This record gives sequence, C-alpha cells and structure tokens, in this order.
Amino acid sequence: MPLRRLPPLRALEAFMRTVRLGSARAASEELGLSPSALSRRIASLEEFVGKKLFTRARQSMQLTDEGHAFYEAVAPQFEALARAVESQSDNMSLLRLRLGVLPLFGSQRLFPHLGELRRLHPLLHIDIDTGAHLEARVGDTLDAAIILSEGPERGLHAIRLDENKVHAITSRELAASISDKPIEAELAKQTFLIHNELPESFTAWKEEIGLRDLEPVAIDHYDSGQLMLEAAAQGLGIAIMHDDHRRRAADPRLTDLFDVDVDSPYSYWFVCKPTALEERPVRLFHDWLAKAGL
Repeated sequence: MPLRRLPPLRALEAFMRTVRLGSARAASEELGLSPSALSRRIASLEEFVGKKLFTRARQSMQLTDEGHAFYEAVAPQFEALARAVESQSDNMSLLRLRLGVLPLFGSQRLFPHLGELRRLHPLLHIDIDTGAHLEARVGDTLDAAIILSEGPERGLHAIRLDENKVHAITSRELAASISDKPIEAELAKQTFLIHNELPESFTAWKEEIGLRDLEPVAIDHYDSGQLMLEAAAQGLGIAIMHDDHRRRAADPRLTDLFDVDVDSPYSYWFVCKPTALEERPVRLFHDWLAKAGL
C-alpha cells in the first residue's frame, strides 16, 4: 500500500510553534530562524494544504478559521508522532521537569498516579520542589508548579484542577466534647489550626456558621497541611482545611465538626509560563495532568 504524501515536517513544526507561542517572532527565535524564513516555511505548508492558515497584517500573524481547524486536527497527531518516536528511540536524552508541588497534594494526589505517567512517557523525569513561594519561582528555578491559590498571577498559563469545600477537622475525642451546633462561647475556648498561606479559609468558615466575630483562645499557624492533619488527629486543635484532604487521608482518628459545606476561596492550579508549553517536558506533564483527574 503506497505511503500517503506527508507535509514538510519543518513547515509543520514552524506552524505548531507559532500557534502555541502566539507570536511569529517568538517562534522564529525558538527555531533559530529569521522572520522571513519562518514565513516561507508556513507559506509552504499553506501551499501543501491549499488553505490560508494565517492572515498577515504588518508584522503580526493571526490564525484564520481554517488555520484553527487545521491546528485542532493536527496537534494531537503531531504529539502522538513525537511520543511514538520517543518510545522507539534509544538515543533520546532524558526529559527533565522542575516541578513545584505542595507536600500534601504530592503525597495524596500526585504520587499515586506518577507510575501511570512514567509508563506513558518513560523518558520524562521530575525534580520535585516543595519549598516556599512556588508561584513566584515559576520561570526561574521552576519550570511549572501546582499551587493552592485564590487565583494565579496574571501572565501565567493556568489550569484549575479542582474546587473545594472548607471543613473544620478534628479528632473524634475532641469532636465528642463539642456541641453538635456552633456555640460561640464554646468555640472561643478552642485552638484552631490555620495554614499560613490560606487565612481566608477560616474567615469563610466563620461566616458560614454565623460566627463572623469568633475569636478563639489561640490560633496555631502551620506551613504544612500534612502536619495540620496530624496535629488535629492528636487533639491539638481544630484544623480548618479542605474536606478532600481528610477524605484522602482516610485517618480513622479524624472527623468533621458540624455538618456544613463552605465554598473555599482557594483551588489547586497548575501554572507555568506560556512559553514553557513549548518545552517538551512541560507540555507532556501539562497534557497528562489535564486529563488525569487527580
């Protein structure tokens, strides 16, 4: 059976990079081409497919409707071709991603699925960073990060990974000593455990139970969700956390306090610089994460 005629791969790569980077100038710099050389490659692709893929005005290039349809049809196949070549090549170098992750998300949600990612992309290796200020270090010491935030900074590419509910989580023994309904005088005697970077969770919870002005005897601050759960299990206080964390921990020592659901101001987000999506390790992880349903 005769092989089908394929488009010039260099022209196709020029097209894909221009679309993903959103700029002909950025694409030409990435490929080490002059703007005119990039334009010629795209023109050769347009000639091959018999369609205008971009409109050209001065120095800008905008996708036409046909160009957008072409990208949507070709992008998955282009990525599949790259994966197929990667899987069959003994000469491909390792792909390394510097990823910032909060420890609790890493242990509960990411690491249980990394075996699947390794099977799909055996050359992709990840350096994990659980340090502080993850979002601020994206594009510097980190290629990408998974953060818990009210909303990422402008200028970052972001995908929202979930929406959460805030619960008051504590030991079963402590919960048994507290009334079934919120009583301000009773809760004012308790110690609350709050994450340093998520102060609005406590505010949202207090407003939902009708005790906006509640002032507990003490608020202990943590920079680790995992340690907050352990402190709550040991009866050291009431942890204001996402319900998902207690459910995934499956710790029989823990329970929720009161039967209330509070919309969290915070969500988990994957963030990276828009231009980082052209780097293969970032793109592979981004596309896998978007479909993994962690």
